[in-house]
Amino acid sequence: MRAVELKGPGIESLALVERPVPEPGPGEVVLRMRAASLNYRDLTTIRGVRPGVRYPAVPLSDGCGEVVAAGAGVSRVSVGDRVAPSFFPEWISGPPPPEAKDRALGSPLDGCLQEYLRIGEQGVTRAPEHLSDEEVASLPCAALTAWRALVVEGGARPGERVLVQGTGGVSIFALQFAKLLGCEVVLTSSSDEKLERGAELGADHRINYRSDPDWPARVREATGGRGVEHALDVGGAGSLRRCLECTAPGGHVGVIGVLGGAEEPIPIRLLMYNNVRLTGITVGSRSDFEQMCRAIELHRLRPQISHVFAFDDYLQALELMQRGGHFGKICIRFGP
Repeated sequence: MRAVELKGPGIESLALVERPVPEPGPGEVVLRMRAASLNYRDLTTIRGVRPGVRYPAVPLSDGCGEVVAAGAGVSRVSVGDRVAPSFFPEWISGPPPPEAKDRALGSPLDGCLQEYLRIGEQGVTRAPEHLSDEEVASLPCAALTAWRALVVEGGARPGERVLVQGTGGVSIFALQFAKLLGCEVVLTSSSDEKLERGAELGADHRINYRSDPDWPARVREATGGRGVEHALDVGGAGSLRRCLECTAPGGHVGVIGVLGGAEEPIPIRLLMYNNVRLTGITVGSRSDFEQMCRAIELHRLRPQISHVFAFDDYLQALELMQRGGHFGKICIRFGP
């Protein structure tokens, strides 16, 4: 089978190689991969920014595949089922187990940029039937991160206000889920064109943070001075404090990304006086994933796919993510 291996840090260290097709052990399944999707985490892993990568490594945490072989004792899925592998294959339910961060697909475990993937049966979830392979591949990290921030940890309810930063995968899913829940959404971006596309998905208020650097004041204006009950911070350094500035008393901030850096002084008085709840969000459990997939099926939600590349064009997909030229998810298709 063909696989893409990361031999060392840097995109130039990626190479297309041949590997033997894996055989399933007891409790394991083998998936023939149909599609994969990119996350910013994949880019930092390939660049060598993320610690703990074991070379050679197969990148990309997210995918969609068909079960083509099952080992002894497998009962959750059957050969022929279309499934999505979990970002953390061993996190089944409840809070994340301490070892979960050391058992993620795409690093340190081999990821989805290979034609066949061996994985424990506990680490897969049946795909929503109405979605394409690429749409299913977009769910395990980006969609589940947004779902957990808003629903599992945030407890978002109809009529509440949600701040969504940017138009990447997590952010667009957050916008879609917030509208599904009946929430009012404030969307920020540096691109007026992307803000207009966000309006088509239901964003109620749109703010260009590049042309209006005092965007927290605009968020408060848009919400009648109160602020938002839910904020999803994808920037980290440089944006977390500003998210706190526009969060309503008793509100919740899901800390999701570190696009601007990983170190940010926390304004303790702002947290205390506004009784703001701050939660670190690292994807979610299989139980959360299954709940999210049921909601997606019930509401016939369709993920926003920005671009689809052929397997052989994986470098073009990574280059597009590097320059931020996407709206929603970037996917890679296996086969014709």
